[in-house]
Amino acid sequence: MNKELYNCPVEATISQIGGKYKAIILYHLLEDKVLRFHELQKYLPQATPKMLSQQLRELEAGQYIIRKVYPVVPPKTEYSLTERGTSLAPVINAICDWGRTHMAGTFKE
Repeated sequence: MNKELYNCPVEATISQIGGKYKAIILYHLLEDKVLRFHELQKYLPQATPKMLSQQLRELEAGQYIIRKVYPVVPPKTEYSLTERGTSLAPVINAICDWGRTHMAGTFKE
């Protein structure tokens, strides 16, 4: 990440985790530790498989998640957080806390 590309630290952070589903993916990986693609799809029913795959690829490219493919039929793929991804826990938890406080009654728990 090149610091000169951003006008402030918030912009830098949002550029990394601000994709349509990235923060949600990170939240669920923080909670569950390891998830398979179909499990992530259950958490994000509004995401098309193509969109979910794209968000996962971007998180992997940014070194926030690890994608582990097992050589079995049918293919088994698991996702987990890297140390860098885990370092986002305070940010994701703060977003979650804010949502619980200010958006009560607008979501399913």
